[in-house]
Amino acid sequence: MGLPGDHYRFMTFRSLLTRLSQQEDINFVLTNLIPRRLATRFMGWFSKIEQPLVRDLSIGVWQLFSDLDLSEAKKQNFKSLHDCFIRELKEGARPADPDPAVLVSPCDAIVGANGRIDGVGLLQIKGSGYTLEELFGCGELACRYRNGKYVTLRLTSSMYHRFHAPYDCRVERVTYIPGDVWNVNPIALSRIEKLFCKNERAIIETRLSGAGHAVTLVPVAAILVASIRFHFLDVPLTLRYEGPHVIPCSASCRKGAEMGWFEHGSTIIVFAPGNFSLCGNVLENSMLRAGQPLMRLP
Repeated sequence: MGLPGDHYRFMTFRSLLTRLSQQEDINFVLTNLIPRRLATRFMGWFSKIEQPLVRDLSIGVWQLFSDLDLSEAKKQNFKSLHDCFIRELKEGARPADPDPAVLVSPCDAIVGANGRIDGVGLLQIKGSGYTLEELFGCGELACRYRNGKYVTLRLTSSMYHRFHAPYDCRVERVTYIPGDVWNVNPIALSRIEKLFCKNERAIIETRLSGAGHAVTLVPVAAILVASIRFHFLDVPLTLRYEGPHVIPCSASCRKGAEMGWFEHGSTIIVFAPGNFSLCGNVLENSMLRAGQPLMRLP
């Protein structure tokens, strides 16, 4: 028995739009060759409109172009598109692996480039590299992770956008680096050299409790995102925030506890010393959830 005519036409239209969005040239133009900062600021304003029709249409369009799943959301009634973006999950939805020898993923993500850092050089995608100093803007911090380990974690727009502590730790310092808002999908990563080093980002330096190892997280903003919020800072890091670049901080976080959130999907890069090892489930293009094993402590 065939589909009713209207539903069939809708599915055909949706399929056509999806195929067009997957064409690399079209995707790159639509998500990058526009006034990126202006579009990002507009989206920040628009997504917070608390009008039922605007909210419902916006979430409906979002669901049309993605695999958005709200079944794990703590609530089902949202005030706005933004409220849906930064949704919390039901209690216990992302338990952290209790093994004290395991550093866990801070977020839901698709695994990108990962492995051993070659001196201070690493990959943003196959065939395209950058250096720790270019990313951190600090030679001293770059030396700390020379020949270390890293994992790139990419959040898509439909994913859960909050991020959590990968271990019991103390946040020692946050460095905010203003920048551009290029898309961080694989299409843009393959075309824009050193993209992570150009985009707005925050450097979160932590010290693992007990073991004392230094682990650093680098949330990277992207187009329509460009706002990173932390529970332990009084200021939101947005395109309008100009500094100070180094923000003094001393905050204790329990393993799996929420640290903050993106206003949309983006990327977090996790850095650890060289004597850490990647867990067997960390494979490029594999899916991880917050709390699942990421690295093993030495």
